[in-house]
Amino acid sequence: MARKIPKHPSLDIVGSDGAELSGKKIVLCVAGSVAAYKSIELARLLMRHGASVTCVASDAATKLIQPAYFKWATGNPVITKLTGNLEHIAVADYKKSDLIIVYPCTANTLGKLASGIDDTPIATVLTVGFGSGIPLVMCLAMHESMYENIAVKKNITFLKKKIDFVSPNMIEGKAKAAEPEDVLEHVLKKFGFSSVLHGKKVLITAGPTIEYLDPVRVITNQSTGRTGVLLASELISAGAKVTMVYGPGREKPPSGVKLVCVKTAKEMLLAVKNEMKKKFDIVIMAAAPSDYTPEKPSNSKIKSTNQKMIVKLTRVPKIIDQVKKLQKDVFLVGFKALARVSKKELENEARRKMKDCKADLMVANDVGSPRYRKNPENNEVLIVDSKKVLASGWKTKEKIAKLIKKEIERRIV
Repeated sequence: MARKIPKHPSLDIVGSDGAELSGKKIVLCVAGSVAAYKSIELARLLMRHGASVTCVASDAATKLIQPAYFKWATGNPVITKLTGNLEHIAVADYKKSDLIIVYPCTANTLGKLASGIDDTPIATVLTVGFGSGIPLVMCLAMHESMYENIAVKKNITFLKKKIDFVSPNMIEGKAKAAEPEDVLEHVLKKFGFSSVLHGKKVLITAGPTIEYLDPVRVITNQSTGRTGVLLASELISAGAKVTMVYGPGREKPPSGVKLVCVKTAKEMLLAVKNEMKKKFDIVIMAAAPSDYTPEKPSNSKIKSTNQKMIVKLTRVPKIIDQVKKLQKDVFLVGFKALARVSKKELENEARRKMKDCKADLMVANDVGSPRYRKNPENNEVLIVDSKKVLASGWKTKEKIAKLIKKEIERRIV
């Protein structure tokens, strides 16, 4: 009687987040970039949605990540060299796999595929897969100067109509590999599974506002608009049609957004009211508009010779309070920022505000905590609805934006 081979423990996660990729065989080629460490996360995400994943690791990648780690992550043997077993044929010949992903993809790997060079296991797998018609997805990662190299651009142009590319994130002078979640979303769309946000019309506010003391001086706050811009980018990637009312933030708005630029809180309110003459599915109030504005701003520059200056401020109408009055059935997401409070106080204030403005979801954070003030590129938020609260933990703002998008998706019917 034949002994039954036990299932690899890592395969227990297969299908835990969905069955969209059930039965799909995916080859994950990992080239020698420092972003290789993210390939483990990508493999696990693909598996959680039902896929079987086999890794092909370059020699440079194995110097960064041991092959045993890929075996642990996927439950499948790892290809690091080609032998008499013809591994490249086994995974990349006609109909042997459903998809080949190169993550991360270096300029070197890109050039080899474009030129038909197959002198490494990854290059040979890509040559066979390209020839047999298996769909290929390349996720580029390199320094920006390499990405802008005319030869690299030529290779991208040559391959673009033949294979898919997932655009890198241009950060700190580097074309950084797309986040694993973005690659997963691309793969799901490729197999016909699109986000529930696809086609939804979204209005989002972002950035600070300024309130004039005189034609030169203003009152404002320290909001950069980063979270709102990142969230808008996530929504666009999910297929939503996004209009962004943007105060004078420091972040560049994402491509694909309909942009409405404003300066003051009054201008932001008027812009929101004007845009909401059209029907929206979702409204997200991620901006940090001023709560107060000078009662009587000076028409000319106030002289700097005065020893003292008294400024009377008056309340600015809360924009979020107007949204449900304009469209009562819109899905409304509010943001609440407090300083130096406990998580319980933060949750209670978020629930109070959610009730007052009839929001469907609130995102609250403590902008006065020492940790946030020391590193404002990261954040920790509470995502609150009428029944529960989700704590994000301390994460980058990119991951916070992805989490908020996912929580919106869960609630949109």
